[in-house]
Amino acid sequence: MKPLHVVVMGVAGCGKSLAGACLAGRLQLPLVEGDDFHPAANIEKMRQGVPLEDADRAHWLDRLAAQLRRHPDGAVLTCSALRRSYRELLRAAVPELRFVHLALTPHQALERVASRTDHFYPPSLVASQFEALEDPAGEPGVHVADGTAHVERVVETAARWLTRDQPFNNA
Repeated sequence: MKPLHVVVMGVAGCGKSLAGACLAGRLQLPLVEGDDFHPAANIEKMRQGVPLEDADRAHWLDRLAAQLRRHPDGAVLTCSALRRSYRELLRAAVPELRFVHLALTPHQALERVASRTDHFYPPSLVASQFEALEDPAGEPGVHVADGTAHVERVVETAARWLTRDQPFNNA
């Protein structure tokens, strides 16, 4: 079987960490939690309610691309991957990189982020995530999932899509 590399992506509060962990378990692949690779300056900036800019994300994305390359047999990465240029940088790291976009509305994301008590990301930054988001629907190797669906359903549907024989089918 060919190596499988997947990015579970979306705005803050969409459920990337939980869905990514469950998908990694289902596919028996290592999980790379994108938030773990943010430099301390990025985390502090976000904690203070300041949105990251492209320059802030550049080193972080390079580190994530390196993590994908460090797992030649496959991995599941959680990463917002908001802009197409960010996704292209990650795509350049490994062949046939797939993306599972956990889509939800700004209101749904805000409610979820506001209810978290154990995360550095404040609700005040949710709007900036949607401003930065370039919808990946229609890009090769992208599956759009309902970020409000139960995680088991999201993982089941994504796993079926990822393990089909038709590479880069966007269904």
